[in-house]
Amino acid sequence: MSLSALAAAIGLAVAMSFARPATAEPIPSGFVYTADEYGKTVSRIDLKSGKVDIIPVDLTPHNVQFVPGGGRLLAVGISASGGGNESHDGGGHGGSEDGDGDKGAAGGGKLIVLDTADIASAQTVSIDVGTHPAHVIADAEGNRAYVSNSEDDTLSVVDLQKGEAVATIATGDYPHGLRMSPDGKSIYVANVEDGTVSVIDIATLAETARIAVGPAPVQVGFVPDGRRVYVSLRDANQVAVIDTVTREVTGRIDVGRSPIQVHATPDGRFVYVANQGTDEEPDDTVSVIDTASNTVVKTVRTGQGAHGVTVSSDGDFAFVTNIIDGTVSRISVASQSVVGTYTVGKGPNGITFQTP
Repeated sequence: MSLSALAAAIGLAVAMSFARPATAEPIPSGFVYTADEYGKTVSRIDLKSGKVDIIPVDLTPHNVQFVPGGGRLLAVGISASGGGNESHDGGGHGGSEDGDGDKGAAGGGKLIVLDTADIASAQTVSIDVGTHPAHVIADAEGNRAYVSNSEDDTLSVVDLQKGEAVATIATGDYPHGLRMSPDGKSIYVANVEDGTVSVIDIATLAETARIAVGPAPVQVGFVPDGRRVYVSLRDANQVAVIDTVTREVTGRIDVGRSPIQVHATPDGRFVYVANQGTDEEPDDTVSVIDTASNTVVKTVRTGQGAHGVTVSSDGDFAFVTNIIDGTVSRISVASQSVVGTYTVGKGPNGITFQTP
């Protein structure tokens, strides 16, 4: 082959290599909602368009939860006229790492219900719950909501059809994050101040077990088969693993500084852990736990004060609130990297995903 022919062949090969399309991330769809605690707003991200709506509410919202089937968004927190913003290193999540924090200033607790079809119209229902509510979840049917009341050491059981609290369940000291088991039969609640997780039976609305897990548990997360629960231990920089059959801790995993929220992917392969750090020294990382080995296989850098975590229903993306930066990071599960950032309201805290 002549030199000119060889050069032409090489040029064609190079051109062809550059012409091959790179593997593209899937285009996200659906909505992400955040509880903007410092701004007294709720933000909605339209993932398809990237548009962000910031809606004022009569609440200092700490957590949000989308309710499938009814097009409702639940938000809990202190009434806007009942208390100010709190530190999420100390008062907002119980005592500080040095032990000099307290339970925070008490405030009138509210659960508000927003219509996601007309989110700009703000709240449609406001329901009294306990003192200093932290998190809210709903059952699969959208009939009942459960709110953790940190000051009262209780859960409020709310009938969403009646629009009122109908029962109260005692828990451990300073209940915070909670999640329902995939079979809908129990709720696990992280009790920050006594280092335990309460197991609540849905049928009897009573605590049936209390599991010692370690210092300052903040949130829990089930894997989809319900056999394990992962619990963030803020003051140990670890995540504890609970076997739900034996109700014993089977392991602890080192993660970043001051882990707050945890969430598993729908296939159960990974658990994402947001590491907030402290107010003085915020962290900006998410630890990715491989559930097969229970080890951290990736640390993803997001924004300052990584706090809340949710995962899209298709398992393609994890979304993380960055409470100091006022942003949400979109993490690709395929590449384990941040592929998008959205500016939302001030102090985004809890986060939830709505399937399109």
